[in-house]
Amino acid sequence: MKYSIGIDIGGTNTKLGTVSDSGKVLTRTTFNTTDYDSFDSYMVRLIEEISTLVKKSGEECKGIGIGAPNGNYYKGTIDMAANLPFGLEAPIVDRLRNAFGYKHIYLTNDANAAALGEKIYGGGKTYDHFITITLGTGLGAGVIVDGKLLYGADGNAGELGHVCAVEGGRICGCGNRGCLEAYASATGIKRTFFEMLAYYNGKTSLSGYSWETINPKIIEDAAKAGDEVSKATYDFTGRILGRALADFVHFSRPSVFFLFGGPVKSGELIFAPTRKSMEEHLMPVFRGKVKILPSELPEADAAILGSSALVWSGIANEA
Repeated sequence: MKYSIGIDIGGTNTKLGTVSDSGKVLTRTTFNTTDYDSFDSYMVRLIEEISTLVKKSGEECKGIGIGAPNGNYYKGTIDMAANLPFGLEAPIVDRLRNAFGYKHIYLTNDANAAALGEKIYGGGKTYDHFITITLGTGLGAGVIVDGKLLYGADGNAGELGHVCAVEGGRICGCGNRGCLEAYASATGIKRTFFEMLAYYNGKTSLSGYSWETINPKIIEDAAKAGDEVSKATYDFTGRILGRALADFVHFSRPSVFFLFGGPVKSGELIFAPTRKSMEEHLMPVFRGKVKILPSELPEADAAILGSSALVWSGIANEA
């Protein structure tokens, strides 16, 4: 059986596994990214873990795909990732190529990897034009055009989390104000909750929760139980997100948006106001034509699947 290796490098954990060309995760493992204070020491561990997976699999490995913050597809380097001790340009692709000799080793950012995973293994199989939006601590996006991932001039296209959603709005982690990420992300939902709490004069069933203890799932459950502040939080989030999606439609006309991440599990709590807002802000020619759907990738393996998809995409592009 032919397989590829998918690696997801996060600020806390590194996940990796072997994936068949049909999208079945064959083996998986994880280790703490935070245990290593330099790129060199980290690479020693990563190479050891890959070697172990290859020995266990005993089949034909076709290559390695890596999803990482600030992953530069063209240079094969991780560039100034804020939560990684890797420095300016960490040459991860060259290191792995020297260690294993595989021809097909690719790197991109984690959101792009998620979009490729959706295209090859998930709901995007039948679509050549779609955008994947990942709602986590931040907001990432990957754009598929004509069946291929849009990389842009330097490999960093698709930073839709940092378009301006509210002029002069909240300060974003990137340093700008009003970014979509500051509103339509897990962190943004928490910020909205406390704004709504003030608007509704503190009347909520969640009054005992602080910033440190509350999360979107708690807010979701309260909203489903009828808490007005929590319902308003999700309505507001959907309105902001839907308006931004309308702008993305005007620019690139995808057939569908796939949403992925914890807040997406709230179902119609987030989907209904998002769809409504998007349709309200679309030009008439686009209305009723663009779907908003949950990702079909299994959450537990989505990161490994997404990064492994880089290999199959690279091989297909050579054909």
